[in-house]
Amino acid sequence: MTRPPIVVVLGHVDHGKSSLLEAIREDFKITSKESGGITQHIGAYQVEHQGKQIIFIDTPGHEAFSAMRSRGARVADIAVLVVAADQGVQQQTREAILVIQEAGIPMIVALNKIDKPGADEEKVKRELSQNNVFVESLGGSVPCVNTSATAKQGIGELLEMILLVADLAQLISDPRKSAQGMVIETSLDSKRGNSATLLVKDGTLRAGDIVGTRSAWGKAKILQNFEGASVQETSCTPVVMVGFEEHPHIGEEFQVFDSEDSARAFLSSKVKKESTEVSSLSGRNFLNIVLKADVAGSLEALEGMLSVLPQEKIVLRIVNSGVGDIGEGDVRLAQGTNARVLGFRTKVNASAKEFAERESIPLETFDVIYDLIQRVREVMEKSQESQLIRKDIGSLRVLAVFLREKDRQIIGGRVVDGEVTKGVSVEVVRNGEIAGQGRALNVQKNKKDVDKALKSEECGLLFVGSIQAEAGDILQFHILAPNTI
Repeated sequence: MTRPPIVVVLGHVDHGKSSLLEAIREDFKITSKESGGITQHIGAYQVEHQGKQIIFIDTPGHEAFSAMRSRGARVADIAVLVVAADQGVQQQTREAILVIQEAGIPMIVALNKIDKPGADEEKVKRELSQNNVFVESLGGSVPCVNTSATAKQGIGELLEMILLVADLAQLISDPRKSAQGMVIETSLDSKRGNSATLLVKDGTLRAGDIVGTRSAWGKAKILQNFEGASVQETSCTPVVMVGFEEHPHIGEEFQVFDSEDSARAFLSSKVKKESTEVSSLSGRNFLNIVLKADVAGSLEALEGMLSVLPQEKIVLRIVNSGVGDIGEGDVRLAQGTNARVLGFRTKVNASAKEFAERESIPLETFDVIYDLIQRVREVMEKSQESQLIRKDIGSLRVLAVFLREKDRQIIGGRVVDGEVTKGVSVEVVRNGEIAGQGRALNVQKNKKDVDKALKSEECGLLFVGSIQAEAGDILQFHILAPNTI
């Protein structure tokens, strides 16, 4: 059977993509909900025109979200390039063109804001041709529709053009098959747990199905359409699934499995995330961050922008990152790793706020991505003046793990070098690579609390961290101290 086309909407940051979608579906107003006047999430919306369904993926135009734009194009069948008629081709317009061309999908140009003073249709078309986009009126093959989101002009013509291009593409699916598709967003609900927005491209997804990707699996406990209504099954639509054991990675393909065992087996065969490169930090200044965001797409964009900040003098390390509210565990981890807690469009639990204030741990939240990035820049510049360096004080080999409780463990081990001291920062080294960060909250010898344990001694540790330590791991203890060189 024929399936609905999946359409990605791309373009410059303020050329009217969100307003165009709002005009298409007036009862789903996304522009007014965004901070700083820009769309900062990826979402999927479904509309009906002339008795046929169209699925829209709204991807942000903000430069921080280039990875999300690229992913949106890969999953889509058709791309709508929105260009403001009064502004013409901008840098992010050029980026969007390249993304569409690399994805190899048909393009439709929506020449938006055509009713504004200064709109110059022919000038914009010439600029597009200079970027290898040749519209039909200039002898090319790319359809171009004049639109105005505010005046509701050209909306019907745009939808008709999308359906025409989709007919030529002959998109089909088989609802009798088990569902297959792609993860386009993930989030954490404090009440319902992990959820993911799935785009079902083929087959039918049903409540109770076992769904897996390369990074996560779960049982579809709840299925909701894009309007939030519960459904028992869905075919070729965007759907929110609640029930994943962990967050799947955005952009991963998903499939339905016969059993939990087969999903786990598929998961165990995944290619592991690229290990953190080990480098000597002795003598280097560094800034540690615990980063939380409301959804995985925002987190991905933040990590990408932070990674390209200049780090010649200050090394920026994200010791842990995640989706959801900032909890006390995040703040305790920041305390243990000398880190700052930064949240993007997240809430702070009362216990986390109280702990941060009591222990003087820096904790800040932001609603606009540039504000967060600018704050990190300021802190990095200020940190250059403090001239703190890392000093390794000892290491311990984990012999056994006696208790696991959320982010805490009781560990038994032997000191192999130097000394281990309670209250200091710890790196978990596994197979020669840094696997995680944490802090030794307490040290015991012969079941008695002590301040430290020395080389060759066996001891117990109360460890809190971003990873569960395992027997055979090396725990590297270190402190920050003024640089006296």
